[in-house]
Amino acid sequence: MAAGTIRYWAAAKAAAGTAEEPYAAATLAEALDAVRERHPGELSRVLPRCSFLIDGNPVGTRGHETVRLAEGGTVEVLPPFAGG
Repeated sequence: MAAGTIRYWAAAKAAAGTAEEPYAAATLAEALDAVRERHPGELSRVLPRCSFLIDGNPVGTRGHETVRLAEGGTVEVLPPFAGG
């Protein structure tokens, strides 16, 4: 299990009610499961539309259960941006 930071952007930030929070998880799937438990409302509806960066690297189409998280790492949650 690794500990790090999840950063929310745009609509994800508004839905989470915070710009960032810590994670304690081995994979992106585990981290997102914990996020859904902490924020069961709007953020749970925003997440399926989001892209993710792990320590600056795009996750792309990889299964979230295969994406390992590093100690001290950063998960960026990026919803679709208008015009972008």
